[in-house]
Amino acid sequence: MQATQTLSAGSELVKHKSSFWQSPWATYLGLLLVLLGLIAFFSLKSEYFWSSDTFVTIANDIPGLAVMAVGMTFVLIIAGIDLSVGSVLALSAAVSAVAILQWGWSPLFAGLLALLVGLFCGTANGAISVIWRIPSFIVSLGLLEAIRGSAYLVTDSRTQYVGSAMGGLAQPLAGGISSAFIVAIVVVVIGHILLTRTIFGRYVIGIGTNEEAMRLAGIDPRLIRISVFAAMGLLAALAGLMQAARLEAADPNAGVGIELKVIAAVVIGGTSLMGGRGSVIATFFGVLIIAVLEAGLAQIGASEPSKRIITGAVIVIAVIIDTLRQRRFQLAH
Repeated sequence: MQATQTLSAGSELVKHKSSFWQSPWATYLGLLLVLLGLIAFFSLKSEYFWSSDTFVTIANDIPGLAVMAVGMTFVLIIAGIDLSVGSVLALSAAVSAVAILQWGWSPLFAGLLALLVGLFCGTANGAISVIWRIPSFIVSLGLLEAIRGSAYLVTDSRTQYVGSAMGGLAQPLAGGISSAFIVAIVVVVIGHILLTRTIFGRYVIGIGTNEEAMRLAGIDPRLIRISVFAAMGLLAALAGLMQAARLEAADPNAGVGIELKVIAAVVIGGTSLMGGRGSVIATFFGVLIIAVLEAGLAQIGASEPSKRIITGAVIVIAVIIDTLRQRRFQLAH
């Protein structure tokens, strides 16, 4: 009898440990340790890294990346992908700048127009993919070029200098941190609540896990998919406004290649490329890791090719870890 109780207690302990390592808290802990490790490493390698100026600069650099990463988390969870976010960023910022400089619009209405442009681009992306059943990779790759071309047409291929007209998002608050950073934190919190505490979030995870089962349950996944891509376009437009406010200009070349950085942050945060699993909070950790890595490499004097090699290696390692974790989870069940 005592042996049976001992075995039962041991089984419960193993189950408790297993459930912890499969919980989001274990992911957060692992990402936090990686982040602290990077900070410690670069602090030892550069005497200038551990300073308030460095961390304020990082905080002011990440808002655009953070809000797009929130949207990309939802896109990857439904097993989709959006490669057009950099182009949407550029077009939205360009439209707002032209509205201010050439059409005489107020910054508020120009910003709203930019958000509508991003919403339209994202909706078109999702609708084409869903209605014609074309992989989102192909659709967004085509829109990447079409939307970038539109940004060149709108600006006549020239940078539009708006000065301080859109400076609200870049306005420094306490400690020099911009209001854009606060907006990004709010977006992260809303994204986390939406994913974990709402029916919409359950549907998103359900579509990524087993779309056919969702259909059999009487839920039409098409509207959910289009909504996710529409939100991605909206957040890319918000990122464009943040960048234009910080640089006081809208560049039609802005955001080239940023889609890879966005996807990298989301994957580093543990969101599965196969869909069905992801966390907005973990994605934000991924954004911080990418930002600290870039800032640290710049401070220790790493060349641009070296930085790209290291960042690429980090992405590959994150994907390998995700694959191994998924296989381990499948074997356990």
